[in-house]
Amino acid sequence: MRLILDNIEKSFGDKKVLKGASYTFTRGKIYGLLGRNGAGKTTLFHCIRGDLAYESGSITFQDGADGKSAGKLEEQVGLVYTEPLLPEFLTGHEFLKFFITANRKRIKNPRPIEEYFEMVKFADDDRHRLIKGYSHGMKNKIQLLTVLITRPPIILLDEPLTSFDVVAALEIKQLLKAIKAEHIIIFSTHVLQLAVDLCDEIVMLHNGKLRGIEPDLLGKPGFEENITRMLTEKESA
Repeated sequence: MRLILDNIEKSFGDKKVLKGASYTFTRGKIYGLLGRNGAGKTTLFHCIRGDLAYESGSITFQDGADGKSAGKLEEQVGLVYTEPLLPEFLTGHEFLKFFITANRKRIKNPRPIEEYFEMVKFADDDRHRLIKGYSHGMKNKIQLLTVLITRPPIILLDEPLTSFDVVAALEIKQLLKAIKAEHIIIFSTHVLQLAVDLCDEIVMLHNGKLRGIEPDLLGKPGFEENITRMLTEKESA
């Protein structure tokens, strides 16, 4: 299983955000998409998800040894947004019930709703409260559950852990590590330590291009300084 980005170009008016971004992601790893604020991480995710059109290049998902494309890309991708998009007039329980019903055909091994809540340690008393009254972290847990329920091959996480407390963040990290064998998981962040703690590989988005960092370098002496230096390098002429 591979997600192949080949020379992606994306602009907003006169500003070119992605400038030939290329990388191949494979199943079984959690990738840390590391970049400074405004580097284009969210833009790249929306291009992969199909929410944004890009000017040139290609994004291909291959499943199996034959290297053939595996259907419509948007059907293979689950995206957890930085700002959760949820119907606040429903309770968490009502929303998950609706979501499971609406996505019945996509769910291979459905479980009782309460089991899904337990997966992210969602408190019993909060399950029947209106989403409107949820904290940002609670909303992010509900949003994450939509991905854990449908289990798409490609899971994109747009800085979700920043809204969780220390205990919840650790639980989510453990959960992601437990399911990574069957997925391509890309986790965007501008916090280097989060990427080091959670990810198998780090990919930098800088000056509109993607650059992989050797896994053996993770956590080695001088690693943080080298990453910081690379992220502050100006684009060559």
